[in-house]
Amino acid sequence: MSEKLGFTPHILEILGCLDSDSLKKYNRCNKKLLSDGALPAKVKILIALAVVASKQCERCTVVQMQSALKNGATKEEIMEVMDVIFITSGAPAVAACRDALKLLK
Repeated sequence: MSEKLGFTPHILEILGCLDSDSLKKYNRCNKKLLSDGALPAKVKILIALAVVASKQCERCTVVQMQSALKNGATKEEIMEVMDVIFITSGAPAVAACRDALKLLK
C-alpha cells in the first residue's frame, strides 16, 4: 500500500505495531480502493476525499489528497471535487480541506 500511496499513514504504523492481524484486514480492504476496477483508482480516491471531507476529518483529507496526487489527479479534477463537496456537504466540509488544498501549490 505504501508504494501506491507514496507514504504510510501514521495511524497504520501504530495499528501495525498494536495488532498486525487488524492491519492485514485493513490492507485487504484498502487494496480495493487503490486498485483499478470498474472505476480507476484515482476516481475512487477522489470519491474518498469527498467522503472524508463530508465527515470534516482534516487529517483524512490530507492523506486522501496526497494519495489522489500520487495517483495522477489534476488540480482541475480536485477543484471539481471541491465543488461537489461544497454542494453536497457545505462550507464546513470544504474548510476541512484547508491543509489538503495547500498541497496543490
